[in-house]
Amino acid sequence: MALQYGPVAVLLAFGVILGIGGLATAWLLRPSDPYGPKQDVYECGMEPIGSAWSQFYARYYLIALVFVVFDVEAAFLFPWATVFKRLSAPTAMGALPLVEVAIFIVILLAGLAYAWRKGDLEWTR
Repeated sequence: MALQYGPVAVLLAFGVILGIGGLATAWLLRPSDPYGPKQDVYECGMEPIGSAWSQFYARYYLIALVFVVFDVEAAFLFPWATVFKRLSAPTAMGALPLVEVAIFIVILLAGLAYAWRKGDLEWTR
């Protein structure tokens, strides 16, 4: 059993050694000169003004997250569409792939309806 996982252990050890080795080499070779301007916060070439703490309108994040979820779920339909004709042949699975994707889309639409009904897709409330 241990012999079967030997190559995995070797690759894992190699990855850990490579990662730690790279960090150690960078730590040894980089110059260390901490002075005032080097410690400042960098914001696109502008001098920072005021506190770094600011209020963020969470609705933008929520809408972006809903978009990403539905975008990724829609991307799952493309592999299904490429093999649908082959899967739905009478000798293969028949109508089962169509039923499965219909259930998938109904679940997606239920999630979209829930987000819409809650008002999470509106820019302002």
